[in-house]
Amino acid sequence: MSASVSVATTNPQEPSSSGSNAPRAAMRAQAAAATPENEPTSPTSPLAPYPPILPTESRSRAPEFYGFVAWASTYLLFVLYLLWAFLPDEYILALGVSWYPNREWSLLIPAYGMTLVLLTYVAYFALALAGTPSFSDMSTITGAFAPYLAHARPDAIPEMYDIPLGLVNRVAFGPRPRSTPSRRSRSGSRSTS
Repeated sequence: MSASVSVATTNPQEPSSSGSNAPRAAMRAQAAAATPENEPTSPTSPLAPYPPILPTESRSRAPEFYGFVAWASTYLLFVLYLLWAFLPDEYILALGVSWYPNREWSLLIPAYGMTLVLLTYVAYFALALAGTPSFSDMSTITGAFAPYLAHARPDAIPEMYDIPLGLVNRVAFGPRPRSTPSRRSRSGSRSTS
């Protein structure tokens, strides 16, 4: 059973397409005609089809089975590990298991695993330090793609530097206007005469 969904979009605040709104209605009609019904931006069809489209059988379902087997075997191995670590010897022998590793490995394996994880961080940090050149090495200043003293060539771009603030202000706002002497400088000149 399939159902068809249609959505009507009307805005109650807009007047009808009669009168002065005829050009706007014509533009809307052109836009609706340019958008096919099956486009995702069409206002008359939803983004997700209903009922959902069934997947094609051309793809393999093997990854699903492999994932389930990996998930189930991980849990099974964890349960066996817990049984080996916590069950007394009598119960393990009663299950028919005649040989199993020493119980100290139930603590050593996780401890070695955590140590390996921490040593991985240390090893990557040590490799980064080993690959860093010393301060006296020329490769800290320049490399193969940046020749030394490249700024000395005649066609080189000059080095970047800060422009003084006064120069920036003069260029942006023009020269400083000359003002008449202030009251302070006039009073100072009268007292000296």
